[in-house]
Formats: sequence, structure tokens, C-alpha cells
Amino acid sequence: MARNEYQSRLKELEEDVSYLGELAAERVRHALDALDEKDEELAQRVIEGDGEINRLYLDLEQDCIDLLALQQPVAGDLRFVAASFKIITDLERIGDLAVNLAQYALDAEQDVYTEVDIQRIGDAALDMVDQAMDAYSTEDSDLCRSVASRDDDLDTMCDEASQTIVRDLITGGDFEGDDELDAEESLVDVRRLLLTVRDLERIGDHAVNVAARTLYMIDNDDELLF
Repeated sequence: MARNEYQSRLKELEEDVSYLGELAAERVRHALDALDEKDEELAQRVIEGDGEINRLYLDLEQDCIDLLALQQPVAGDLRFVAASFKIITDLERIGDLAVNLAQYALDAEQDVYTEVDIQRIGDAALDMVDQAMDAYSTEDSDLCRSVASRDDDLDTMCDEASQTIVRDLITGGDFEGDDELDAEESLVDVRRLLLTVRDLERIGDHAVNVAARTLYMIDNDDELLF
């Protein structure tokens, strides 16, 4: 392969990985909107759209394998391809978590614990994803560290939300229904809300993984990997 074609393949890989990141983040946003607005049609579109993310992920995985096997990149190019190979896995999993959120939107029976601001937590997680992908596309090591530093704040938000839910569950709070059936339905919604918080925290974790791999790609620095 000619040098110009090789460089073009590397640039195309970067653009395609960035597109996968945009697509995964968009699906999370739509799933959050579906949760907030109880929009079953939007939630269903997120679920049905997972196949597109999976296909793109597999295509990019093959591109990375081809570049590694056929071009045998070295130094910075090798780190770029290897990092991209890892990053697309995190992005595909963010897409899976968007499907989870969309399914919760379909399953929700009622609003519980309105004092838990799911949209605020979701916005924080999505901001981390966007920042991590900006760091990847612009090769900005400072942005990588910024993403990692924000993870503690997201974890705190998620912990506080979970504690609020569990505390109210233990003390009775808003959980009690008028009869046994209402209580059972409330338990299902409480579990769904706890899973929602957990999955948003996991999205933030995947953003940190993207930032960590990107920092290694840029500076050969494994500071955030462990």
C-alpha cells in the first residue's frame, strides 16, 4: 500500500471511530429523552437502532485488524490503531447501555423518586463521552485528564441518587402503594431506577476508558489505564 493511501486509511479510521462515538452518544440522549417524556416510539427506535452500531463496530474492528496485520504500523501509528481498537469496544458498550435505558423507558409504570434527577446525571455522563471523543479526535492530553477527573463527581451523583432511593425504600417514603399490587409495581420501578443510575455511571466509566486509551495513544502514557 502506498504511503498516501496508508495515511488516508488511518485518517478514515479516526473519522469513523469519531462517528461511532457520536452515534452512541446520540442514542443515549434519545434514550434519556424517552425516559423523561415517556416516549415509547423514541425508545423503540433506540432499541432497533442497536444493529447499526453493532455493524459499524464490527467493520471498524476489521479495519483495525487489517491495518495491524497488513501494514504492521510502528510507534505512534501502532498506538493509534491499538487505541482505536480498544475504544470502539467501549463505544459499542455505550450503545448497549443506551438500549438498556430505552428498555427502562418502555418498562416504567410510574414516576418514583422525582427528587432523583436522572437527566442531570445523564447530562454529566454524556458530557464525559463527548469530551473523551473530542480528546481522541484532537489528540488533546489535557482533555483526557479532565475526563478522568470528572469521574469522581459522576460517581458521587450516582451514589447520592442510589442512597436516596434505598433510604426511602427502607423507611417507607414514596414507595408505599395503596395495596399489595401497587407495592409490587413500585418495587419494579424502584429496581428500574436503580439500574438506570447504575448504567449512567457505567457510561461515565466507558468515557474514562476512552480517555485513558487516548492518552496512551498521544503520549505513550499509561497514567489513566490502571
